[in-house]
Parts: sequence; structure tokens; C-alpha cells
Amino acid sequence: MSVMLETPELPAVFDGVKLAAVAAVLYVIVRCLNLKSPTAPPELIYQDSALSRFLLKSCPLLTREYIPPLIWGKSGHIQTALYGKMGRVRSPHPYGHRKYLTMPDGATATFDLFEPQSEHCTGEDVTMVICPGIANHSEKQYIRTFVDYAQKNGYRCAVLNHLGALPNIELTSPRMFTYGCTWEFGAMVNYIKKTYPQTQLVVVGFSLGGNIVCKYLGESQANQERVLCCVSVCQGYSALRAQETFMQWDQCRRFYNFLMADNMKKIILSHRQVLFGDNVKKPQSLSDADLSKLYTATSLMQIDDNVMRKFHGYSSLKEYYEEESCLHYLHRIYVPLLLVNAADDPLVHESLLSIPRALSEKRENVMHVLPLHGGHLGFFEGSVLFPEPLTWMDKLVVQYANAICQWEKTKSHCSDTEQAVSGQE
Repeated sequence: MSVMLETPELPAVFDGVKLAAVAAVLYVIVRCLNLKSPTAPPELIYQDSALSRFLLKSCPLLTREYIPPLIWGKSGHIQTALYGKMGRVRSPHPYGHRKYLTMPDGATATFDLFEPQSEHCTGEDVTMVICPGIANHSEKQYIRTFVDYAQKNGYRCAVLNHLGALPNIELTSPRMFTYGCTWEFGAMVNYIKKTYPQTQLVVVGFSLGGNIVCKYLGESQANQERVLCCVSVCQGYSALRAQETFMQWDQCRRFYNFLMADNMKKIILSHRQVLFGDNVKKPQSLSDADLSKLYTATSLMQIDDNVMRKFHGYSSLKEYYEEESCLHYLHRIYVPLLLVNAADDPLVHESLLSIPRALSEKRENVMHVLPLHGGHLGFFEGSVLFPEPLTWMDKLVVQYANAICQWEKTKSHCSDTEQAVSGQE
């Protein structure tokens, strides 16, 4: 009887199922976190020149291995998500003064000005003019962290607040910031040049801001006067080429598109009275029907087509993207230009990286830097789990700017010496 009541022993089967489940979970974790991906120095594309050789000697981060946090840092999605939600670790609060500039169409541009906290390594007066990413401003954590670090390295910083992005600043004309409008950035730069006639400029753009600063510099040779260099981080270079890839589910780009569109809708709707009000002299092409379409939009392209392009009178989305992208202006930039992207950026499709690659292969003033990891504006560093307050991106931009300042000072010193020698002869 006791023999009949004994429970059948199946430990091997159950242990096998448990082992298979654990193996499956580990496989998913390894794949999702990209743990097998190696760490390496960034890929550099550049022309061999005296400038590039000087930069390689003066910027150790260009040739040093970029090591993201061990557990999650090799996932471009997690780097991007942490940047989007957390911004930065222990973000400082630099003290600045807000400036207001009235534009010709009645819009009020604002930017924040931060004075340097130490002397620059060259002893010169240098100002960083900074354009943040889409719908961003000087109060964003990644901007505050970068500004604080730049100040401590002797830079004055001027940070543009995109038109309509600050929740406590009302629009004064029926227009918001758009993908490639350089008016507000140009007004800020002109203010800095006029107010500080001895200062030299380092131009910095993040994501959408990278498109704006590159387009601004390429629009006119005069815009490059007193500019030492330009740094663009994580931009896509061509909205026309990017629009198709941004509608694909590959690398979850469609999901990112939806989230960014939802944020843009909230910003636009917060200014609905100024943009769509009955007593507002808005663009003729902008109608109440566009406001209805805005509510149902699920992508940035729908918002751009129904609202954003109409601020500047473009007849089609294609025309808007074609004219507002920096792609057709990059070859007109003659100052040193650093283009930084991450190979695992989920927002910027790899096909778009052929643009900076081709440019850097032809132009001596251009260098394209492509680390394996970093996501979109992430570039966190750290040992295992917790990232450091400063990112690889923060340090690279300042290190590159320092090197260019040293390069220009050396050139100036050599030129003065040559003139003195020729004068004695």
C-alpha cells in the first residue's frame, strides 16, 4: 500500500525546465543589453592634415576606449531612455541671466547667459553659443551639466531657449521654433558679438540643435566670423532622408517618434491661443482644421506637415525638410567642424551616417567621431551600474574646444613671429 502512495520522482524533468527558463531569460538579457558588444575607441573619419594630427595629440578621448556602464551602458535604448527621463546624475544649477530679444516678426527670443568661473587655458575670452535639442532649453539637466563643466573650464556660455519651449515664457507672435529656423540662434550670436567685441566663439549644437547651428554657419560666410569651431552631437543631417526611417519599427524608432510627437503636441497646445486664436494674425495656410488634425497626430511628420512648415510658408513637407536641413550647407562651413554620433543611436538610422562620413573624407576641416555606444545624447560613463555625473560627451566637447583654442593661439603666435622677422629684414 505504501508503495502505491509514493510520489513519482521527476527531478530531472523539472530541473531541465527551470534550467531552460533561466537560460532563456539570460539570453534575452544578454541580447537586450547588448552585453557581448565590445568596448573600443570611437571610429574616426578624417583627412590627414596638420590640424587632425594636432587634435589626435591634444584630445585623448578621440583615441581612448569609451567604456559605458557595464550592466546597461551598451544598450543604446537604455542610454537614450535614461537621458530622456533622468537627464544627468546630480545635475548642478549654474547661475545665469536671461536675455530677451525682439525679432522682426514680433517673436521674443530668449537665451540664458552664464559667465566663466575660471580663466580659460589660453587666457583668451571664449564664448560657447549653444543650441539644445528639440523642444529643449537652458533648464534641461543635460544642458545644465554641460554648462557648469564649460564654465569651470573658462568658457562663457550662451544657451538658446527654443521658441515656445519654456513653459513660463509666452509666445508673442504666432510662430514656434522649427526644425531648421536659425533666426533666434543668429540673434543670440549677434548679441554676443556686439556685447563682447573681444570674444571668440565655439558653436555647439545637440540633436536638432546640431542641424540649426550647422545650417546657420553655412548660410553665410559672415556667420563664421570670430567662430573658432563648431561641434554637432547626435544630429541626423537630413530630415528628408530620415522621415522614412523614423516611421519604421526597426530599433523602436516609430515608438520614439510617437513619444516625441506627443511632447510636441503638448507644447503646441499650451500656446494654442497665440497660434490658433481668432484675433491672431496667423499664417494664411494655418487653419482651425490643422488644430483638429494636431489632436490626432501620432508622428512628428504629421505635426510638421499640418503645423510647423506653415510658420514659414512652405507648400509641402518635402520642401520644408529639404530647405531646413543642414545637408546642403555643410560644405560651406570652413571652420573646424566636429560631427559626433553614436553607432547605437536608436533615433538616427545608420544610413544617415553616410552624410558626415562622406564629408569628413573630403574636407580637411571636418572630423566625424563614431563611438559604438552612447545612444541618443546619453554617452554615460561608469564602472558597473551607476553612471558618473559628467558624460563622455561633456568632456569631449570641452576637450575639443580647448584643443582648437590652443591651435588658433599657436597659429596666431607663429604668424606674429613671421611678421616680426620679415619686418626686421
